Amino acid sequence: MRSKSVLSISLLLLMLLLAACGGGSSSTQSGGKASDDQQILTIPIGGRTELQSFDPALVTEQASIRAVNLVFTGLVQLNNKLEVVDQLAESHSVSADGLTWTFKLRPNLKFSDGTPLTSKDVAYSIDRALKPELKSAVSTVYLGLIKDSQKRFDGKIPTLIGHSILTPDDQTVVLQAEKKAAYFLQTLTYQTSFVVQRSMIEKYGDNFAEHLSEGIGGAGPFKVSKYVRGKQIEFVPNPNYYGKKPQLKKVVLVFYQKEDTAYRAYQSNQLHWALNVPSQQIEQAKKLPNNQFLNIPQLTVGYYTMNYLVKPFDNLKVRQAFDLAIDKDSIANSVYKGAVIPTNHIVPANMPGYNENLTGPQGVKTTKGDPALAKKLFEEGLKESNMTRADFPQITLTFASRGSADIRNEASAVQQMWSQVLGVNIKLDDVDYNKLLTERNRTVNNPDGMQMWQLTWGADYPDPQNWLTLLFGKGSPKNAMNYGQNNSPMAQEQQENQKLMEQADANQNEEQRMQQYHQAEQALVNDVVWIPVYQDADSMVRKPCVTGIVDNAQSFIPPEDWANIYITNAKPCADVSAYQ
Repeated sequence: MRSKSVLSISLLLLMLLLAACGGGSSSTQSGGKASDDQQILTIPIGGRTELQSFDPALVTEQASIRAVNLVFTGLVQLNNKLEVVDQLAESHSVSADGLTWTFKLRPNLKFSDGTPLTSKDVAYSIDRALKPELKSAVSTVYLGLIKDSQKRFDGKIPTLIGHSILTPDDQTVVLQAEKKAAYFLQTLTYQTSFVVQRSMIEKYGDNFAEHLSEGIGGAGPFKVSKYVRGKQIEFVPNPNYYGKKPQLKKVVLVFYQKEDTAYRAYQSNQLHWALNVPSQQIEQAKKLPNNQFLNIPQLTVGYYTMNYLVKPFDNLKVRQAFDLAIDKDSIANSVYKGAVIPTNHIVPANMPGYNENLTGPQGVKTTKGDPALAKKLFEEGLKESNMTRADFPQITLTFASRGSADIRNEASAVQQMWSQVLGVNIKLDDVDYNKLLTERNRTVNNPDGMQMWQLTWGADYPDPQNWLTLLFGKGSPKNAMNYGQNNSPMAQEQQENQKLMEQADANQNEEQRMQQYHQAEQALVNDVVWIPVYQDADSMVRKPCVTGIVDNAQSFIPPEDWANIYITNAKPCADVSAYQ
């Protein structure tokens, strides 16, 4: 029988899904399809004035991934039901031992400039993502199952082509796996394996983004027609796209330095879509006519975390105290006005491997925290660390509000809870989002890295490995918490848990595999590798003139879905005269 807390999460998810009115359906007041000069879709990129990267081998954040997905594609990708489907591949097969994966390409594939795309381009792109000169923070994370990928990344071998990446003919790609893994195909859905045009790299080098407007780059549904740094990126349909062609004549990604500004632009009909409605505007947004407001539960968790190599966070009880001092219900309701779901989980609800019986640290079942226990643990942790409040070090919480009042209010609320419950004053440092990602990468194995930071993690693919081993496993470049790679008394226990995650990764018995992940996640939560605070939901608004979008829990549009998206004559709609 489900516990009360799990039932509440399920009910909240159901309520949010019911609130997601109109997702993927045409407006009943459409008045028919609009003229070609109106077939322009404007989408904001809020909280920044530039992409992190336009290189599939390098991207790690949603805005950059959204841009990459318009232009580039891979062997396999996720559809709008989050299922792995063939993309550039027409079919795939795996050997009986699970170590050899063979992909047959679709016939007559071409890049956007008409250049043929063959197996050699696929091999080149995957191998390039791993080349040491590129210094990708994610290539070994998502391509690490390919045999000797780490050696390629470390510069110990010059290429994987002809070694573990084979091209027996122009239509066939063979990938040799390092080990048997149930999630091999899922990892290939990440952008690191997307195919880039070799001639473009050879001509312009790895900083090719400035030249994408020449109509080169990828084989996806769109190509770049205009790139104005700090202002906008314009995309037009790729005439050589292998799938059904988009109905839209243009997609425009518009930069906004502050997240909240995008919603104001939507209100003044400058945008078709605003992806993050500020919490103080949600009630007003709900009243917009024709079901413009949508609240779509996401496979995304907002969390705080600490560097295990920095005192006092090398102490388990101190970490647990910081977790249990937070009233996550208050954050969800007071800051986000009920638009997010408080959680103690790393693996979110509606994901395979979600553990209904998971508790917070010290067996605490509520998401309201436990101030009395937090104080007790904090005193014990300070004593074990030979510290007092008087000599407690100055701790800085690094975060990126991206101009969002909600994120600033959340950080301030958590800061106040730590002050009231633990009696410590945490300094807040609001930095550029891309800088935060860089600093996160720099904190791996680094006692001089960040002390504490706030981020969100969204699923790359719906498998618990993407939430557990990928983030906290041995040697993971995303393990900036330094779980299992520290000198604390818990280090050996952490390393045993890392081994358990690896066992689950390879387990072909699905029931046993999920049980192993449950055990590993509970150990991670007990250890406070993260302080999960909420499971996110996309509180967004979209003009009723936009039809054909199928909303999903990862907030992306698969390549084949663009053929179904177009602008109708329904009102209100965005003014696109600036982009005609």
